[in-house]
Amino acid sequence: MNPITQQEINKAAWGACDTFRGVVDPSIYKDYVLTMLFLKYVSDVWKDHRTRYEAEYPDAPELVEAMMQEEAFVLPEGAAFDALHKRRFEAGNGERIDKALHAVEEANGAKLKDVFQDISFNSNKLGDEEQKNDILRHLLEDFAKPALDLRPSRVGALDIIGGAYEYLISRFAASAGKKAGEFYTPAEVSELMARIVDPQEGDDICDPTCGSASLLMKCGRLVRERSGTRRYALFGQEAIGSTWALAKMNLFLHGEENHQVEWGDTIRNPKLRTSDDMLRHFDIVVANPPFSLEKWGVETAENDKFARFRRGIPPKTKGDYAFILHMIETLKPGSGRMAVVVPHGVLFRGSTEGKIRQKLIEENLLDAVIGLPEKLFFGTGIPAAILIFRKRKADDSVLFIDASREFVAGTNQNVLSEENLVKIEQTFRARETVDKYAYRATKAEIVENDFNLNIPRYVDTFEEEAEIDLMAVRDERARLKGDLADLESRMEGYLRELGYGA
Repeated sequence: MNPITQQEINKAAWGACDTFRGVVDPSIYKDYVLTMLFLKYVSDVWKDHRTRYEAEYPDAPELVEAMMQEEAFVLPEGAAFDALHKRRFEAGNGERIDKALHAVEEANGAKLKDVFQDISFNSNKLGDEEQKNDILRHLLEDFAKPALDLRPSRVGALDIIGGAYEYLISRFAASAGKKAGEFYTPAEVSELMARIVDPQEGDDICDPTCGSASLLMKCGRLVRERSGTRRYALFGQEAIGSTWALAKMNLFLHGEENHQVEWGDTIRNPKLRTSDDMLRHFDIVVANPPFSLEKWGVETAENDKFARFRRGIPPKTKGDYAFILHMIETLKPGSGRMAVVVPHGVLFRGSTEGKIRQKLIEENLLDAVIGLPEKLFFGTGIPAAILIFRKRKADDSVLFIDASREFVAGTNQNVLSEENLVKIEQTFRARETVDKYAYRATKAEIVENDFNLNIPRYVDTFEEEAEIDLMAVRDERARLKGDLADLESRMEGYLRELGYGA
């Protein structure tokens, strides 16, 4: 049997979305497709393992059952994909799928607790009973196709499924407009942030606005590539229930068992706490928070029990610094470092934000400012920046990098190439001024600029136009006039020869 490729799995999974197109909005049907992919995968793994055990112990069905109960994941009787597919022509597909998901959730305790409570296949979002049943029958048939046979004995590495999940999430982000930013950070931006914070074996890594957890997993993958171990822990929090469910399923499919991802509002109710009810601290904190969130929780900020806003309370209609201050508060005193994506306004807006920015610089926490190209993020064309903060710095300088022209143009989105990523990372590591690209500013220079971090104040990208030699221009003009007069004279001669003359 020829091994299946990642592209084939991706194509087949994306093809399963055809069932919904033109009937249901992508922002709604993404949850159904991703959940069905999850159920299909765990069902196929379960089936594969049972088949193997039965071949090994053909005369010991009790032993096979006992071994199945020791699997890392439990699939209850009747909850498998095949059982649902078998009954697809009967009424009640939505209710049967929901029951199966809740049975899976219950049988797997803490691993999948509450994951499916925000996703209902029996919802009227899919139309009336008849239409819904029909759509779900087609969906079950799409996932039953041979191309989506996801048994490990056929697809090989676990990451091929994680890869398909990531692929679908990115495709949904591309078509979800403004809502895309709620659940997805472009893969290259995640990769850049992960490389810059440099995760190490043993690190605790957190994303307080984790979306579908792709940024967290990029950090984990770097540790695995470098050390060959899974000696790290991933932590996250996500405010939107269905997105939190995506994160849990995504982590599960990537084999990330050492994680704690909570559901809730990070600013109003941070859930990653210690046993004595203090904020938990991490070696690495990374995030792509919502840009300039209007209702971020200003009403509770003044009496914040964790004193996150002691440097100032961000404006009530712009929550950017609320997330930044929360992240800084959760950094470990010695090893803590963080990367956060922000809109450019964060670099220069005045009033309270200006005062907060001043205090962060005076405390020598800001390490670097990296300006990114426009049209990188789904749902917004505006250019953004990455701020790097570090608890322990070698000096008080801040490195500014203007990477706004480092991109490969796409049809709708720009992307960062590997070459772009390497250039940004190497410049960040070197911490040296590079003409028209990077500038290492002293704290005194930033003070002189009134704590304004607008990148053009530090990185001069102005290209001088070549000086114009006016005498040479005049001579060229005279020569062209002569050429034109000569041409017109010859043209008149030709016309006279042809009988058109006066």
